[in-house]
Amino acid sequence: MEKKLTKKVLNKSFHNWYYGNLTCFSQEHMQTFGYLCSMLPIVEELYSKKEDQQKAMHTYTAFFNTEPQVGSVIVGMTAGLEEARANGAEDVDDETINGLRAGLMGPIAGIGDSLVVGTVIPILLGVAMGMSTGGSPVGAIFYTIVWNLFAYFGMKLLYFKGYELGGKAVDFLVGPQGEALRESITMVGGIVIGAVAATWVSVQTSFTMIAKGETVPYLILQNTLDGVYPGLLTAVFVLFCWFLLSKKKLSPIKVMLLLVVIALVGVLVGFFNPGLTY
Repeated sequence: MEKKLTKKVLNKSFHNWYYGNLTCFSQEHMQTFGYLCSMLPIVEELYSKKEDQQKAMHTYTAFFNTEPQVGSVIVGMTAGLEEARANGAEDVDDETINGLRAGLMGPIAGIGDSLVVGTVIPILLGVAMGMSTGGSPVGAIFYTIVWNLFAYFGMKLLYFKGYELGGKAVDFLVGPQGEALRESITMVGGIVIGAVAATWVSVQTSFTMIAKGETVPYLILQNTLDGVYPGLLTAVFVLFCWFLLSKKKLSPIKVMLLLVVIALVGVLVGFFNPGLTY
């Protein structure tokens, strides 16, 4: 009799991954134990003997680490492979399953980090910041709800598509269609990040020049810059930070510390005015 995973078991496996992909996380094992938790309901459903269950679970003790949202497609695929192995598929063994996991966790991590961490989260945060004007809690509520809905249903879709499509799911993610989708989302993300920078970042100078014996300045640098290119200093600082992060490969912490130093020196020489009163 052919063994078939029930929707209940697949849902339990998915929820184990969704809630527990970082279970017992360590530098040595990363997401290995989270993977074991997600595969446990699958193995218990497919194998009735304890020794068969132990043998199957041993497959998933190998090191695993990827981006957890998009990486759910790998968990779904291995659930399908485990089902095929339980039904006697000769071409599915430990080496096949672990070869698939090892081969995909790197590329899927790159896709997930660029789309989820580098694009979707900044877009949602940008929208939420705009909704938080004046200290409104609406932005925080919006982000919490939308992010959790996106993560849950997105991961669930990928898990079940991985289970249903097997290798075809990988073809979509790393093929031409997936590349076009990633480029489109990245472009939208760039537009949103630019809008966020223009809206929330403001760099202005207080530098003025006053002629000897006069009280009215004959040069207010900020007014001059605004007349030529409004927001010029803001654009320069944003591009400067991008250059340091992207081209010089500095960490965000180092860039922030450098900005603190620039701001401190600027205030001391009178180029910036923090507007503080003592």
